[in-house]
Amino acid sequence: MAHLLSTSYSVKLSSGCKPLIQNSIVFPKFVSFQTSKTPFTSQRSQSSCTVRATTLSANREAPNEPSQGIHQTSSEPSKSKRVMVIGGDGYCGWATALHLSKKGYEVAIVDSLVRRLFDHQLGIDSLTPISSIHDRLRCWKALTGKSIELYIGDICDFEFLTDAFKSFEPEAVVHFGEQRSAPYSMIDRSRAVFTQNNNVIGTLNVLFAIKEFGEQCHLVKLGTMGEYGTPNIDIEEGYITITHNGRTDTLPYPKQASSFYHLSKVHDSNNIAFTCKAWGIRATDLNQGVVYGVRTDETEMHEELINRLDYDGVFGTALNRFCVQAAVDHPLTVYGKGGQTRGYLDIRDTVQCVEIAIANPAQAGEFRVFNQFTEQFSVNELAALVTKAGKKLGIDVQTTSVPNPRVEAEEHYYNAKHTKLIELGLKPHLLSDSLLDSLLNFALKYKDRVDRKQIMPSVSWRKIGAKPKTVTA
Repeated sequence: MAHLLSTSYSVKLSSGCKPLIQNSIVFPKFVSFQTSKTPFTSQRSQSSCTVRATTLSANREAPNEPSQGIHQTSSEPSKSKRVMVIGGDGYCGWATALHLSKKGYEVAIVDSLVRRLFDHQLGIDSLTPISSIHDRLRCWKALTGKSIELYIGDICDFEFLTDAFKSFEPEAVVHFGEQRSAPYSMIDRSRAVFTQNNNVIGTLNVLFAIKEFGEQCHLVKLGTMGEYGTPNIDIEEGYITITHNGRTDTLPYPKQASSFYHLSKVHDSNNIAFTCKAWGIRATDLNQGVVYGVRTDETEMHEELINRLDYDGVFGTALNRFCVQAAVDHPLTVYGKGGQTRGYLDIRDTVQCVEIAIANPAQAGEFRVFNQFTEQFSVNELAALVTKAGKKLGIDVQTTSVPNPRVEAEEHYYNAKHTKLIELGLKPHLLSDSLLDSLLNFALKYKDRVDRKQIMPSVSWRKIGAKPKTVTA
């Protein structure tokens, strides 16, 4: 049985210790890691991680001037804008940090590295071998000559976040730094509490940091389409105009979250909207659909830059999971009737959408919402597409229906609007036969790393309990 990990250790570096990257990475003389006995407590009286590792840029030269036009998504920013990517070691965050760095932004990653700890706790691993964050940044510097600053710590520790803000002085903050799995939040009470505390308090700290240390800073926050649920009417982008008893008003679109994770995102949205109104913060809430794929132009540059790809029942997303299942001749696991419909997008479009939001910032006091996806599919439709793609590669893909561990409608109406990012210049990468072939071939390349015991769902929405749950290794 794999139990919750507990770590507490210190590393002291002598004054004569050479940095890991000469002129690039400098560590303080004393650094310490400390996590509480379990990372799922709501008490934050002690810093859960007080390490700061900073990759220093050699200089801050402005990149090339952009071509003329309103939108700058395909060229360098007009000046070297500083962007802090919170959660920059994760699936979406890593790809985004590299993309923005390549585009000429000065980038800093802020991350507690807790996502890597989750893998150890649950006995799971990425399909792809992931290098350490330091090796990743070393490789990026060697390939491109561009430095990415690194601050290792927990944004729920406001003192740490304050230091990072004062040091880097971000002009935009891209916030991916949340526990992002609905199943993880439904494992047991401690994970539910951790998810809400980590996500809501962390975001509140970011809002206060912007208010106190960067009032002109633009917050680009990753939300989720899961905030809306599956209403029997069209889903608008953030707001809906309603006429009731002869009076009309435009109001926030109703939220119907379906897990403790999704509820944390709803709380975030409400807190951000309030601070925009009260403090004049400028914020963009990106309600993202389900992301698939692993390759971006930047992560393909070297094997040490490769992104993670989750296929397990806790962190794996539908299409990624199906492609890995097909690669190892495991039947595609369709939950229940398979009519669950959601918005999907390629990870290349995730980084593109974030860049668009940064290049076209919200106004002071504006809380705007973009629905960030490019296409809609049901689970059954995805299974059919993977089956067809597998056949072209000589794979006999089978499908099986498994009991749905979630509490959700398995057949429903779903029509969500997603026009604002297109209007700002998004050029989508739509799901195609060639893309599916590429993703399947990628899964085949690493299929020897697949742990088949992690494929089936193991978390039940209805059976969540108060007792901390361990998992079979």
